[in-house]
Amino acid sequence: MKKSRGRTGRKRGRKHLRILSFFLFLVNCSHKLEYIKLKKWLKDRGFEDSNLRPAEFLGTGRGLITTKALQVRDLIISLPEKCLLTTGTVLSSCLGEYIMKWKPPVSPLIALCTFLIAEKHVGEKSPWKPYIDVLPKTYTCPVCLEHDAVTLLPEPLRMKAQEQRMMVHELYVSSKAFFSSLQPLFAENTETIFNYSALEWAWCTINTRTIYMKHSQRECFSLEPDVYALAPYLDLLNHSPNVQVKAAFNEQTRSYEIRTNSQCKRYEEVFICYGPHDNQRLLLEYGFVAVDNPHSSVYVSSDTLLKYFSPLDKQRNAKLSILKDHDFLENLTFGWDGPSWRLLTALKLLSLGADEFTCWRRTLLGDVISARNEQQTLNITAKICQFLIEETQHVLLQISQLKRSKENLKTHLALVEALHLENLKILRRSAEILCNLSVAT
Repeated sequence: MKKSRGRTGRKRGRKHLRILSFFLFLVNCSHKLEYIKLKKWLKDRGFEDSNLRPAEFLGTGRGLITTKALQVRDLIISLPEKCLLTTGTVLSSCLGEYIMKWKPPVSPLIALCTFLIAEKHVGEKSPWKPYIDVLPKTYTCPVCLEHDAVTLLPEPLRMKAQEQRMMVHELYVSSKAFFSSLQPLFAENTETIFNYSALEWAWCTINTRTIYMKHSQRECFSLEPDVYALAPYLDLLNHSPNVQVKAAFNEQTRSYEIRTNSQCKRYEEVFICYGPHDNQRLLLEYGFVAVDNPHSSVYVSSDTLLKYFSPLDKQRNAKLSILKDHDFLENLTFGWDGPSWRLLTALKLLSLGADEFTCWRRTLLGDVISARNEQQTLNITAKICQFLIEETQHVLLQISQLKRSKENLKTHLALVEALHLENLKILRRSAEILCNLSVAT
C-alpha cells in the first residue's frame, strides 16, 4: 500500500513545483564575474548588499529578483550618492577643465555622453569599468533600428523615430569641435574615439537608464535642465505598468531610494514603473514593448479619418478648421475600452449634416445632436477600426516574410512585430465594443 505523503509532504511537493517553474523562467546571474565585480565596486562606495540578485528572464531579459517577499512601503534599493554618475562626476574627472573653458557651454547631456565614451575607451584604467562592463553593448531604441524595421513602425511613431535619429545626428555634428578639443587627453585621434556610433551608444545609455535627479545650474553648462543621474545596479530593474513605486533622492541618507507600493513574492522579478507610458512611448524612449499594457492605444491619423468623408461636403474645410483650432486632429485613439472620446467627438463633428452644422459647439461639448449623427459616427468608427485591423495584419505579414529573408534584422523586426501584435489586440477589443454599441443603438 502506497503511503500518504501527508500535509507536509504535499506542501513540499508544491514548493518544489514553484522552484521548478521559477527556474524555467530565470537564470541566476549572481555568479557571473561582471556582477561580482560590480557588487564589490558598489560595496567599496558604501552600497550595502540588498535582497536583489541579477537574473535573466523570459520576456523581460535582464532584471533583478528578490530573495525575500516585499511588502508595501518596503525599501527595494538604496544607492549611495557616491555610486551615482552625474555631471558632478564628470566635472571632477580630467574632462572637467575642458568643459569649464569650452564656449559656447556644452549641455549636461553631452557632458555625460563624453564621459561614458571616454571611460569606455580607456578600459582597464577607468574607475567606472565595473559599471561600464555591465551596460548593454547595443540598444533597440528607434535611433538604432535598421531602416527596414523603422519603415514598418506605425505612422506617428515612424515620424518620431525619424525625428529622434535627426536629433542625435545633429547632437553629434554640433559636438565635434568640443570632442576635438579633448585631443590632449588621448594618444589616439579623437575622431576615432568620439565617432557617431560611440555617441549613439552613450546617448541611448543615458536616455534609457538615467533616473531623474535635479542638480543646481552651473555656468559651465548650457541652460538645458541638468536632471540626469546614472544609477549602477538600480538600473537593472525592469518596467511594469502594473506596479507602483516611490523613488527619490533622500537628503538625510544621501542616497537614491526606491520603495514599493506593491507586494512582490520571494524569488519573483522586482519591477518598477517608468511612468504611465503607452507602448509607442516605451519603444521610442526605452526600446521595448510591454505586453497587455493598460496605458497603450492605437493612434488614428487625420488622413485615415478623412478617407471616410466625402470631399464634396461643402462644410468639410470649415469642419477641419474647427477641429484644428480646438486641437481635435491629434491624439485620436482606440484603447482597451474602445474608441476614445476625442476620436468619437472628431467623427461626430465631421458627420454633422448641412442642417446640423450650426450645432458644432454642442458637439465639442459632448451633446447628442441627432440619432442619425450618432449612428453614422458609430458606423464610420467601426470602419476605421476594421481598416486599421487589416492594415496591421498586412504589416505583420510583411514582418513575417522579412524575418525569413533577413536574419540580421530578426531582433529589430521582433520588436516592431511585438508592437503591432499589441495594437492588434487593442483594435480587436475595440471592434467588439463597437459591435455591442451598434447593436444597443
